Amino acid sequence: MNLNDTTLALAGGAMIGLAAAGWLVLTGKTAGVSGMLYGMVKPEPAERGWQASFLLGLLVGGIGLSLFWPQRLPELAADRLWLYAAAGALVGFGTRLGGGCTSGHGVCGIGRLSLRSIAGTCVFIAAGVAAVYLFRHVAGV
Repeated sequence: MNLNDTTLALAGGAMIGLAAAGWLVLTGKTAGVSGMLYGMVKPEPAERGWQASFLLGLLVGGIGLSLFWPQRLPELAADRLWLYAAAGALVGFGTRLGGGCTSGHGVCGIGRLSLRSIAGTCVFIAAGVAAVYLFRHVAGV
């Protein structure tokens, strides 16, 4: 990682933190993406409008990045699509099991000094480290 990448990472992290804090101050809600996604499928439609807008903003941001700065995105190997799908399914299962995702626990929960979120984030990171180690060094994927 060069200085430019470090600067971009710091700026991005600061923007995420400010956005999460602003969201909490302005709405009283935690910016947890898995909770918003779950809110789109549960039978209570009262908050679907803002949840859909937030999720659409994430999608539009990703599309915009791929159009205007594609070199910042990793290349996906077509022969590993099964691996990406399996990883996504496991992340989805884990967010339901853990009562939230890294954006909810890692950014918002730790910022509120929630012990549950701190513990959850430690588990997320440890599981990610273990998965990378197993896939790269044991399975050779």
